[in-house]
Formats: sequence, structure tokens, C-alpha cells
Amino acid sequence: MINKKAKSTTRVLKRAVVGVMCSSLLVSCSEHDEHANKARITELHSAETQVSKPVVYQVFTRLFGNTKTANIPWGTVEQNGVGKFADFSPKALQEIKALGTTHIWYTGVLHHALVTDHSKFGIAADDPDVVKGRAGSPYAVKDYYNVNPDLAIDPSQRLAEFDALIARTHKAGMKVIIDIVPNHVARNYQSLSAPQGITDFGANDDITKTYARDNNFYYVVGQDFKVPKSTEHLPLGGQHHPRIDGQFVESPAKWTGNGARAAAPDINDWYETVKVNYGVKPDGSYDFPKLPDGFETKSVSDHYKFWQQHDLPDSWYKFRDITQYWLNRGVDGFRYDMAEMVPVEFWSFLNASIKMQNPEAFLLAEVYNPALYRDYIQKGKMDYLYDKVGFYDSLKALMQQTGSAKAVFEQHLSVSDIAKHMLHFLENHDEQRIASAEFAGDARMGKPAMVVSHLISKAPSMLYFGQTVGEDGSEQAGFGKPSRTSIFDYIGVPAHQAWMNGGKFDGGQLSEQQRDLRAYYVKLMSLSTMPAIVAGDLLSVDLEADSIDAQQRVMAFARSLGNQKLVVASNFDAASTHTVSLQLPKNWQQITQLTARDLLEQRGVQIVQDNQITITLAPRASVVYLLED
Repeated sequence: MINKKAKSTTRVLKRAVVGVMCSSLLVSCSEHDEHANKARITELHSAETQVSKPVVYQVFTRLFGNTKTANIPWGTVEQNGVGKFADFSPKALQEIKALGTTHIWYTGVLHHALVTDHSKFGIAADDPDVVKGRAGSPYAVKDYYNVNPDLAIDPSQRLAEFDALIARTHKAGMKVIIDIVPNHVARNYQSLSAPQGITDFGANDDITKTYARDNNFYYVVGQDFKVPKSTEHLPLGGQHHPRIDGQFVESPAKWTGNGARAAAPDINDWYETVKVNYGVKPDGSYDFPKLPDGFETKSVSDHYKFWQQHDLPDSWYKFRDITQYWLNRGVDGFRYDMAEMVPVEFWSFLNASIKMQNPEAFLLAEVYNPALYRDYIQKGKMDYLYDKVGFYDSLKALMQQTGSAKAVFEQHLSVSDIAKHMLHFLENHDEQRIASAEFAGDARMGKPAMVVSHLISKAPSMLYFGQTVGEDGSEQAGFGKPSRTSIFDYIGVPAHQAWMNGGKFDGGQLSEQQRDLRAYYVKLMSLSTMPAIVAGDLLSVDLEADSIDAQQRVMAFARSLGNQKLVVASNFDAASTHTVSLQLPKNWQQITQLTARDLLEQRGVQIVQDNQITITLAPRASVVYLLED
């Protein structure tokens, strides 16, 4: 007996999707306007030259090539090892490219504060009292004009070694993304490599004032900085170090990176960083012009011209110079950390400057407030934002057997007007590993989730290194807790190391299950070259099933472009097989006979009858059917 209420709900969802599509697609909709027609035609012409939709491979650079397996908590670089730029060999890059990768996001490249002593190379040692972990947070940048000395075979030649990595990546057919952290810098920021004429952050600040427009930092006037005290979070886990004394000289104290204004921040504040001032006064008002009304529809060149008419806070120009420096070195784009903590007007200025220099630059921002999404895309000229609060969170709940397919679909619909700008992911350096006990406890739960995440939208997809071989993040590295692979300490990444196989990058030490998982990802990610996935329309399908579990756990949709028609269905149930019937989009009924060929797991061909197809899905299984006459 079919659940009529559930069937009715799916029909409501279908009507909602079609309603959204009528505002943007070239279909017979009475409310369709000329502007939408022109936009759609432009998009379709663009799709003709687009080979695939973007796929970003995020790699934590210091961990990628590390072959040591000691994994001693709070271990030194000698004990636990560290990867190098050179570890990204042509073979390694070839295997990353095999996942459909168009862009590699090399995380943790910029020179950030760390405990390891490189003073023999003229690099001042950092104080463990204001460093998280032994290897340091990549988001406490110490020098924006150089790279982490840990990552070089010869730290004195670290920039040259990174330049060589950029060249190898380009030769392998991929582009390079690095982080820019605009909201905060390390407490001991000191650039050793700034080009002539570039001054350090804070070098010209008036430290007698809490705030001045052209100060780079905010100050707690008359008070010295005090290292936060905690019995639970001791520097280096309580290990001895000659510089650990609970002191760090900073007078007057600066505001902390998360906006904390006390001279003695809390241990849970971002105490290792200081907040950058963009001309936002302490009361929240702005010391710079607002964008005029209507600028959300203006071009990048219009935004660029607008800002050339104004004198702006010093920090704006500092970050413009930083991004231009890296673009000139061959970097192809940036991932912006905590972008919503910086005014959208600054992003209009910076991103317009970047696009005037490189129109193809890839600009990705971390924004978690859905109310700000459209402003940061339309006014701030971001290419892409994380689709975390909404799509990822609802998909995670479904993977954990607590959410529903309907909730995921509804979250996707909630950003339908900007969906192509909302990058999808299942893992990154901030999120728990799928295989961790705290998330799904089984890397195979990533299979149906990645099918949906990758194929539901034109937006880019992102993979995190180790995801495709089931890394579980269970190592106790030092600072922080397991379930997320550590970004603060030196550590080996076991499942990834099995794939790396001592630098052969051939998966030689993987288990059969791990090999099968990676092969599945390779096959799935290859579908990003299909026109219907690159630029096709999303269509809903009516799903009929005998059980409530099937209605909640099976997600299905269709994608089409021209004559190419795809039907996607995924079973998120970790234990049960489900059979569902899918009523395909009504405008497909004109085709009297279709066959359905699975592109993912090479199942047998099925016949579509009466515009309906019945599918039986094992636990965690998916199908991607290509419909053919």
C-alpha cells in the first residue's frame, strides 16, 4: 500500500521545483521574462565551451606526503614527520587529476606561526604560548609574502619550491588555490619577504587609539596582552619547552581574531590571532562608503571603477597587494577564511581587483550565515560559497539516519536562485571525517551522499584528501580532538598513507574495501564532464514506495540538457534494501520508448514504461541512469 501522504508531499516538492525553474529556464512558463531568457541563453552558450564543472581537491599540504607512522601525541617534526611540496610528484598529481579535479586547494601553504625552530634560516622562532599545536594553525598567518618553511626541502628556497609545485600542477592540467585569511593574522606577524614598499600590518598604527580608520588593528589602550590560562589546554600538552612561560609581550594588547576585546582573552577565543581592522568602528558603523543601491546587478568592472573613486582604509590595500602578489606567482584563485567577518564592501573591492587582473580566478568563501549568502555573491562578487548551513548539514543528518531526503531537497530548493554558486562537500579540514565514529562510522556512507552532492547541482564539488579511501581521523595528534584530521600538529594519515604507498601513489597498501571505495569515487567524479551535469536543469521526480523508511531514506531527481536525460537515485539506508517507483518528469512523456543504462555500477539495462521506472537499491547503493531512445 503506497503512503498517500508521502506521495502527495513529493508532488508538492515537484511543483515547487518546476515553479523555481520557470523563473530561470527556457520553458513555456507564463511568468517567464526576457531577462531570464537572455541569462539562460548566455549560460547555455557558456556550457558549450565548459569541459566539466569544477572539482576542487582540498589537500592539507603538510600531511599529504608524510610517510612516518609513529603518531606520537604532540610529536615533533623529527618524531612524526612532515610532507613537502616535492611530494606532489607528477604521478601524485596524475592520481589527483583522475578524480576529475580541476583545482587543487593547497591548504596551509602560507607562512604561519609554528613551534619548530627555523631560526638558522633567519626565521624568528614562535612562542608556544600563542601557537595552537606544535605545527601551528594555518589560519594564524605570520608572513603573507612567503610559505611555510616546514614544506620545503631547503627552507631558504621555500618560495622557489612552491613556484615549482605551481608549475607541476599546471602541467598536470589543474589550477592552484591557496588560502587568504582576511579577518585575522598571527599575533607575531612579521613579513621577512614583503616586496619593496610594502609595510607590515600594524607598522604605522597609532597605538594610542582603540580605533583609527587606517590602523590595521584594534587596541586595548593602556593594557598589556595576557596569555589565557587553562588547566585543560596547556601549550604542547604540558610538555617542556624553553619558551613556555605563560608570557607573550604585546603592549598595548590587540583585539583577538574572533573579535574578543579583552587584554586577556579566554582560552576558547582565537587567542593566537589578532583581528584586522577594515574601517569598521567599535560601534559597528562604517568608515568607508556603502555600495549604492542596485550594485548587486552591476559588473565586476563597474565595482572596480566605483572603488577607484574613493580613498579607503589601509587594510583594504594591503590585502589587494597580497592577492596580486600571489596571482603574479601563478596562483589561480583563493579560498577566503571566515569571509562573513569582513564587510561585503571590502569583498566588492578586492574581488573586483582580482578579476580585473585575472577574470578566470576562482574565488571561494567560507560564509555560514544563509541571510548573507546573496550579498556576498551578488555584492561581494564571490564565485562560490560553502553550502554548509543547509545542504551539508541536512545531508549529514541523512547519512546519520536521523534526517530525511525531503529535508535535503528542501534545503537545496532554498538556494535555488544561487545554487550554481554554492559549493558542495562532504569533508574538509573543519568537518568530521565520514568514517569517524562521531559522524557515520562507515566511509561507505559517503557513496550515496557524494552521488547526491556531486550530481544535484551545477555548482563545484569538493573532495578532501583521504576521503576517497575512508580516512577516519581517529589519531590523537595533540591540540584538538579526533574525528577531524589534525591541522595543528605533525601527524601521519593512515588510510591516505596506504594509498600513497611510500610515494608510489598507486594504492598498493589499501584494503580491498578501500580500493573499491576509491574506484567508486573515480567513476562518480568522471560524470562531471556530462553536459547534463555541467549545465543541465534539475527536475524532480515523484517517488512511490511501500515503506516510510524508503520515503525518508531514498533520494531521487533528474538532470537534463537538450536530449541528454539522467535519473539519479540513492539509498541512504545503512541496513535495508528498498524498491521505489519513480514517475519521471511529465515533459519526457512525448518519448514513447526509453532504455535506462546505469553509468555508475553498470547494472543491467532497464526499460522505461509509461514514463516510470522501478529501482531496487541495496543499502548505500545508487544508480545514475542515462535514458536513451
